[in-house]
Amino acid sequence: MQESGRKLASKVSSRVEDLLGIVYPIIQAPFGGFASQHLTATVSNLGGLGSLGVVSLSESAICDAVVEILSLTNKPFAVNLWVSTSDPQLAFIDHDTAAKKIVELAQYYAELGVEAPSVPQVVPKNFKAQCYAAINAGAPVLSFVYGIPPSEILAECRRKSVRTIATATTPEEALELERAGLDLIVASGFEGGGHRGSFLRSPVQSLMGSFSLIPQVVDAVQIPVVAAGGIADGRGLKAALALGAEGVQIGTAFLACAGSGANSSHREALLSKDTTRTELTDKFTGRLARGIKNHLMDELNDIDSTVMPFPLQHALVQTVAQPASMRGRADLMTLWAGQSVGLCHHADAAELMTELIAALEDIRKSEFEELGKQSETASG
Repeated sequence: MQESGRKLASKVSSRVEDLLGIVYPIIQAPFGGFASQHLTATVSNLGGLGSLGVVSLSESAICDAVVEILSLTNKPFAVNLWVSTSDPQLAFIDHDTAAKKIVELAQYYAELGVEAPSVPQVVPKNFKAQCYAAINAGAPVLSFVYGIPPSEILAECRRKSVRTIATATTPEEALELERAGLDLIVASGFEGGGHRGSFLRSPVQSLMGSFSLIPQVVDAVQIPVVAAGGIADGRGLKAALALGAEGVQIGTAFLACAGSGANSSHREALLSKDTTRTELTDKFTGRLARGIKNHLMDELNDIDSTVMPFPLQHALVQTVAQPASMRGRADLMTLWAGQSVGLCHHADAAELMTELIAALEDIRKSEFEELGKQSETASG
């Protein structure tokens, strides 16, 4: 009977848990630009996989961040990197063109009571160097968006026993990632907050909702699939697993929690009952991303001007968003959030994890009971 019990338990466990060495197949989505080391460690200590976005960090800063997380947890966690850290058009933008954008933003500097800044100096990060910094610092998992990591990076990850996760926004992208040798795939529906990580076609041509995307990716590949986009509570987790995913990745609901790195105004907006509408825009960073619809988004979307390449557009908009953030002006901030922002109810990661784990245990209890009935029928 004990041997039978172990077999039944193994059938209701997830390959995501086995591959990543975690207790629950719940991944906290990474937040690029936020110092979320404490939340990352908290989620990992609670049995999930915490993640840290490091797209904007130097190699030394990545090393420091990984070392800090290692001091806070002995559980697995992920470091997230962008395969594409800048747009090719960036090389063709001259100083005068960027300076015109500063002039376009002049009304906001006046409103915030700050002087108009000089043109930001933008130097794209070296993706490969960032990867090696994370690996050498001891990150147990690397996750990627915006493409397929070079074979040498994936080979180094295998050599160092570092697990790899990559994001797909279409079934075709998922197939390419599987062929490249990634360990897991995050199927990211367009409901999710932050950037759309499409890489085979433009993000606008790759907008698939989670209910359509998840089962198609599950059917297309053999490696485990983690669902993302629009999942914010136990109901979303159950729906994602019912569609064939073996785990979930949740961003907005965790961003609202303490330790996420989001400032108080951003977190208050995420938890506000009045916040229900989000939109996609490329005016915040130069790449298509989803955030809370506010005054800044409306006005930038209305400006009939060319969007600068990433990360220059991001740096320019931050000359408004950063002082706005310091002054608690949520109407002039870049407030990243997914379509399920109205489902954010927890300011504490432990409370959110408790809800998600309870939903997971409900599913597994039902599966275990069903397998037990099948076993009894077969033995009878």
